[in-house]
Amino acid sequence: MPDDSTESLDSTDLETVAVHRGIEPAEKAAAMMTAAGMPRMPARVMMALIAAPEDGYTASELGERLGVSAAAVSGAVRYLQQLHFVQRRSRPGERRDRYEFVHDPFTSSIAGNMPVYSRLSAYIDEIAAAHTDDQGAHDRAVELAEFFRFLSARMLRIVDDWHEQRRDI
Repeated sequence: MPDDSTESLDSTDLETVAVHRGIEPAEKAAAMMTAAGMPRMPARVMMALIAAPEDGYTASELGERLGVSAAAVSGAVRYLQQLHFVQRRSRPGERRDRYEFVHDPFTSSIAGNMPVYSRLSAYIDEIAAAHTDDQGAHDRAVELAEFFRFLSARMLRIVDDWHEQRRDI
């Protein structure tokens, strides 16, 4: 099905669209990730890497794909590597590293954050205990601690369900 969104693009933009597919939906997804709290450039780089060819992109190719500087790509890639969403790969005989989206990073991220929710619950329980004379503060702390315990248990079940579903495929 033809994409009518290319009608207003100049020849340079048309060449980029021809080489890099899925630009518009990747940008829309990145905007949603940004609205959810992820910094804009890492969100754009992440979505570009999801839509990347099998061997990923070099930093230069990412910059071209996104129309941004090497510095913008570098900062975004560093951020995504810290989250373990992106990996850098060197290839024999190539001078430039390639970046690839890590397989199933959100499941790993969720599973890795389970201890954080437990620790948060314990600290917030301490806040509640310190406010026995202030019912409002006490109740808010108790509710939030309960929510983090609930979230931890539910997320663990979600990860398990996801793995089970993937085995069925």
